[in-house]
Amino acid sequence: MTESDTAGLVPSDQEGAEEQDDVVVRRLGNCASAFCDPRTRAHRLIVLFFLCFLAFGSYYCFDNPGALQSQIENVMFVRASEFSSLYSWYSWPNTVLCFAGGFLIDRVFGIRLGAFIFSFIIIVGQVVFAMGAFVNRFWLMQFGRFIFGVGGESLAVAQNTYSVAWFKDKELNTVFGLQLSISRLGSTANFMTMPFLYAAVAKVYPGVTGLGVALLIAASWCVMSMLCAIVLAVLDRRAQRIMGRDDAMTVCVGIRAGEVVKLTDVRYFPKTFWLLCFICVSYYVTIFPFIGLGT
Repeated sequence: MTESDTAGLVPSDQEGAEEQDDVVVRRLGNCASAFCDPRTRAHRLIVLFFLCFLAFGSYYCFDNPGALQSQIENVMFVRASEFSSLYSWYSWPNTVLCFAGGFLIDRVFGIRLGAFIFSFIIIVGQVVFAMGAFVNRFWLMQFGRFIFGVGGESLAVAQNTYSVAWFKDKELNTVFGLQLSISRLGSTANFMTMPFLYAAVAKVYPGVTGLGVALLIAASWCVMSMLCAIVLAVLDRRAQRIMGRDDAMTVCVGIRAGEVVKLTDVRYFPKTFWLLCFICVSYYVTIFPFIGLGT
C-alpha cells in the first residue's frame, strides 16, 4: 500500500479538531449559547467579570485604617506611630507568604481551592480587626491585620494565576490592566465611603462600637470576593470537564500536567525579573506609606 493509499486512513488535524468540537458540543448539552462555551470570548468575558472583582474586597478593606485614621486614633486613643503598625502587621507576613502562597497554589491547594481559602482568610482577618474595635483592644486589631495580610496578597497571586490560565497572548495584558484597575477601584471606594459610613453608624453606635460596626460592614466586600472565588471555581471546573483534558484551563494542582514546581527554581529567574522586583519595591516604599499616613 503506497503512501497515497494510506493518507486517507490517517485523520488530519482538521478532522481531529472537528471531532473534538463534536465532543465539546455534546458535553455542552442543551446550553449551546456562546456564553456557555468555554472556548468563546463571550464566556471568557463572564470569567473576566468575576476575576476583576475577586480582589475588590481585599483592596477595599486593606485601606480601611487609612480612611479612618483620625477616627481610630481618637476613639482608640492611639498615637500615629501605633496606628502605622496596622499597615506593618499586614506587610510583614507578606515578605515571605506571597512566595509561599504561590507555591501552595502550585503544589498543594490548586488555584480553585487556593483562591477560596485565601478569600476566606481575609474575611476572618477583617472580622477580627472589627472585633478588636468592638472590645477596645488595639492588639486584637493588629492581630486581625496580620491574619488579613496572610490572605490578601496571596489572593492577588491566585487572581493572576486565573488570568494566565484563561487568557492568552494579546488579551493577557489588557486583562491584567483591567483587573488591577477594578481592584484599585476598591481602594478608591474605601476612601470615598468609609468616613461617611462611620459618621452614619456613629450616630447610633458612638465610640468604639461604631468603629467596630463600620469595619464589620466593610467585611461584606470580602464576602463578595469569596463568592467570586466560588463562581470562578465552578466555571473553571466546568471548563475542564467540557474541554475533556487535564489542562483544560487549570489542572487540579494549578499547573499544567507534567510540570513540576520546585522552590529551587528561583535560582533560574532572569535578571529582568529581579529588576522588576526592585522597581516594585521602590514604588511600594514610596507610595503606600504616604497613602496610609497622608490622611
